[in-house]
Amino acid sequence: MGRIKLADIDTKPPGDLTEKGTDDQFDEWKQEIEDRQEMMHAQGKYSLLVVLQGMDAAGKDSAVNKVFAKVGHAGLRVQAFKKPTDLEMGHDFLWRVHQHVPERGMVQVFNRSHYEDVLIQRVHKWIDEQTVFRRFEHINNFEKLLADNHTAVVKFYLHISKDQQLKELNERLEDPEKYYKHNPNDFRERERWDEYMQAYEDVFHYCGPDNPWHIIPADENWYKEYLMAQVIAETLRKMDLAYPKPANE
Repeated sequence: MGRIKLADIDTKPPGDLTEKGTDDQFDEWKQEIEDRQEMMHAQGKYSLLVVLQGMDAAGKDSAVNKVFAKVGHAGLRVQAFKKPTDLEMGHDFLWRVHQHVPERGMVQVFNRSHYEDVLIQRVHKWIDEQTVFRRFEHINNFEKLLADNHTAVVKFYLHISKDQQLKELNERLEDPEKYYKHNPNDFRERERWDEYMQAYEDVFHYCGPDNPWHIIPADENWYKEYLMAQVIAETLRKMDLAYPKPANE
């Protein structure tokens, strides 16, 4: 399989699709996600980990809210990984992540993830290249361990264009309802765009063959959410899910 080149992948939906035209199917997939998660929870054998990565303002939070809108709080957890604490820095880089993998019957979403440790740390040169490639290997083994324990790992990269990202970041300065999202550092990170694209392409290549990434065009929220719901519904459909029989049978 050849390397993924993000510059060759469109960030917008195809011209023959509209939000209105996908509404019914999107609702069906959301309902299917809810139904199958309830079955998964009752069965207590499988779990699902959804990994969300993307540049700032790619819409990770809103995507979670929309795609899992029908899933009850008892069956869904979301963990956002920010700058490591001193305690977390005192352990290996997967220590803080492993504590949040889903128990059987649960859906867990990582808003950013263990991949930050081979992205932002690499781009800023806080770790050397030898460490990066060792971490690729550790990540692959970590995800294989999860798979061996009946946890499906679905990895999304929300592919926003540089122009659209700038629009979204500026809206955080102009819209009072989005002021709380503003972080001056987002504009500084944007200056390293090309370095991040290269780092992501390496992640797709070295941490992808056995468990491939889904590159999701993210300039339009409705299309991003539509595609994510499809992948998640299809993933749950592949699990051997069933409601358990009464204990006396």
